[in-house]
Amino acid sequence: NIGALIQQYADDRHVKKINEILSEGTPANLLLQGLKGAMDCFVLAGMVQTSKNSHVYIADDKEEAAYILNTLQSVIENRHILFFPDSFKRPLQYDELDKNNVLIRTETINKIHQSKGSQNIVVTYPEAIFEKGVDPTLLDKERIQIEKNASLDINTMIELLVMYGFERVEFVYQPGQFSIRGGIIDLFTYGNEWPYRIELFDVDVESIRTFNPITQLSQQEISRVSVIPNINSRFTQDQKVSLFQLFNANTCVWLKHPDLLVEKLQICFEKVEQFAESVAVKSEEELRDIFSERAFIYPGDIMESMGNFHRFNLEKSLQNPIQREPIDFSCAPQPSFNKNFNLLIENYQENTKLGYTNYLFTDNVRQIERFYHIFEDMGVRIQFHPLHKSVHAGFIDHDNKVACYTDHQIFERFHRYKLRQGFTEDMALNLKMIKELQPGDFVTHIDHGIGKYSGLETIEISGHKQESVRLIYQNNDILYVGINSLHKISRYVGKDGTEPKLNKIGSDAWKALKRKTKAKVKDIAKELIKLYAQRKASKGFAFPPDGYLQTELEASFMYEDTPDQFKSTQDVKEDMEREYPMDRLVCGDVGFGKTEVAIRAAFKAVVAGKQVAILVPTTILALQHYKTFSDRLKEFGATVDYINRFRSTKDKNEVYRGVEEGKVEILIGTHALLNKSLKFKDLGLLIIDEEQKFGVAAKEKLRSMQVNVDTLTLTATPIPRTLQFSLMAARDLSIIRTPPPNRQPIYTERRVFSDDLIREAIYYEIQRGGQVFFVHNRVKSLHEMADLVRKLCPDVEVAVAHGQLEAHDLENTLIDFIDGKFDVLVCTNIIETGLDIPNANTM
Repeated sequence: NIGALIQQYADDRHVKKINEILSEGTPANLLLQGLKGAMDCFVLAGMVQTSKNSHVYIADDKEEAAYILNTLQSVIENRHILFFPDSFKRPLQYDELDKNNVLIRTETINKIHQSKGSQNIVVTYPEAIFEKGVDPTLLDKERIQIEKNASLDINTMIELLVMYGFERVEFVYQPGQFSIRGGIIDLFTYGNEWPYRIELFDVDVESIRTFNPITQLSQQEISRVSVIPNINSRFTQDQKVSLFQLFNANTCVWLKHPDLLVEKLQICFEKVEQFAESVAVKSEEELRDIFSERAFIYPGDIMESMGNFHRFNLEKSLQNPIQREPIDFSCAPQPSFNKNFNLLIENYQENTKLGYTNYLFTDNVRQIERFYHIFEDMGVRIQFHPLHKSVHAGFIDHDNKVACYTDHQIFERFHRYKLRQGFTEDMALNLKMIKELQPGDFVTHIDHGIGKYSGLETIEISGHKQESVRLIYQNNDILYVGINSLHKISRYVGKDGTEPKLNKIGSDAWKALKRKTKAKVKDIAKELIKLYAQRKASKGFAFPPDGYLQTELEASFMYEDTPDQFKSTQDVKEDMEREYPMDRLVCGDVGFGKTEVAIRAAFKAVVAGKQVAILVPTTILALQHYKTFSDRLKEFGATVDYINRFRSTKDKNEVYRGVEEGKVEILIGTHALLNKSLKFKDLGLLIIDEEQKFGVAAKEKLRSMQVNVDTLTLTATPIPRTLQFSLMAARDLSIIRTPPPNRQPIYTERRVFSDDLIREAIYYEIQRGGQVFFVHNRVKSLHEMADLVRKLCPDVEVAVAHGQLEAHDLENTLIDFIDGKFDVLVCTNIIETGLDIPNANTM
């Protein structure tokens, strides 16, 4: 019961002391010492139970702010926890706005204003408070109010929206857009998470409802809508205010590291000045626009405004001396168990003896089940309270005798945060397709065949107006397709330059054509099905169900499984437990977690006493997989080895002997795996990574290898034949569509070659602790390009790699780059095949 735990903090003597100081009325400057893990969030939650103050928590950066936001949302019930981000797609890059962030900022300002600055909890970070927001009193004056049954002139509305900085589009999907189709106005304002759909009957507003821009389905019917202008084009610098001007005097400001805040604000200011200088070169007007549209605050002004509020410093500050005696909490961080359950059990039992209450926080119910299974398998009974809540870091509170642990720290897993992402154009694929169609384009309807697109039209059905796609068929027959049935139509794809014949609505011609096509497909498939049926009918090895070791391996994965990754793992394991040989294709984008699925399948085979062969296309990928598999399985006793052209003949012969004797349980290799002298003692699983890189001859050799052996194929880009087999169900198929948590979108830019651009891109990545790939696909001039990079960035460590290097040199260079000894790798396209270097984020 999270409520009981938070009440314990509301009754805590430290919290009571803080509340007494706050009740005095004079702004207090306090140092809260000894808070570890997420305990600051629990203290804040306890204060919220007993006081009516507003709270602004300033984290060190956006990521930390997101974690604190999620923790507060978990532990504080029945209160809105607001987030205040900066307006831009990338921090300190003031040239590209993120409209979703602008929407969230405006929503937060609105909610603070409506509550008159009291009893709010806002989480933010330095870059966000550096930027001013629109004065909400001005927003009130500029709002356009639209009410149901009121009159609305559509032409006047268009003029107002354009004047307010809105963009007219075919379909709305992000704030600041509107579309008009007949008597329907779709409008995405900066004051609401969902867009509005306003339906007119002549000049009267018949209905107003929010809707999902992806599905086009209504969310909620409402009586009025308040349209807020585009705050980035409508308001000047003088009309924007600091976040702190919205709060009353009883607000509490939480500062994680006060000195770091001052330093970051200064960096923000310097970046704005640099950006202003670069823009000024292009145009004085652009420079004026930047500072009129996006007003920023001087660092000193922010620090001065904070003096009007209660200040809670979680670290000592040289800049701001503390006015009162520090409040000392007796607290320790969650111990590091290194995935050792014996240590965890001993710690839990020791806590219970000392009278501490053990809490286990997890945002995944399956993890709680795993803990119970592991404790049961180890034959121990542990007293702990599982809480299905997300907390970013555990702690031990010695004053309240509470031990709050998180599952992700126990398993050393990556803990994700959740921020509202908004909608993207890519998500609305059907709408995008309609947007791209021109009247006269041919389309195919799944039920009626080939027709001609003739635009959009609003029609009335049973007294309700509905947006529809108009298609023209033979004899000028018209078919209307509702906006909710767009999945049934697609752009016609046929021979170039050949105009298709329109189908006739109601005739059997289209149905007959579909029947003939299906029959031909069946004929082609029969032979293939027969081939694969023989394989299915052959007797294979049925692997036993998961045991304790398999559960512990999967629980020790440092990231949380995505839904698709979890399903793919279950599919693979179920196939392995069947009597006939597995033949499954796992398809997913780079970085979506295919390798982890392979590791789990390989370990399942090893636990059952079988050997595993992993075939990869390149020597570098073999080395990478060897390191990945070794690291994941080192604590479980599995023997992993690899062969590629880097290994000497002596080493290879030794590996061959180990495989034949069964000492090597998992063997990773390139085409060297197909060597006739390599004999497995008991091969149970074959994993093929990046199958599209292997030729027909290699696959013929594989067929002789994999009789009665389970086969798992991994690929990001399946070749047509492989994909066809899978889609026809001749091979089993698992698709990993879901990206990993907190995966950032990829920004791709085409730019003219420029020394300044290269220098700026490299330094931007390196200054945030990352690494850079510089791909130049000509070996002859590769070293010249490396010299250019060294000249542009003299303080940066540069390495060179290409396929013609000596094996030993190439291996050492890549290992050094992975270990972070080099900042930039100037290379050919040898890095294209599945390399996992998560720190290299710029190419």
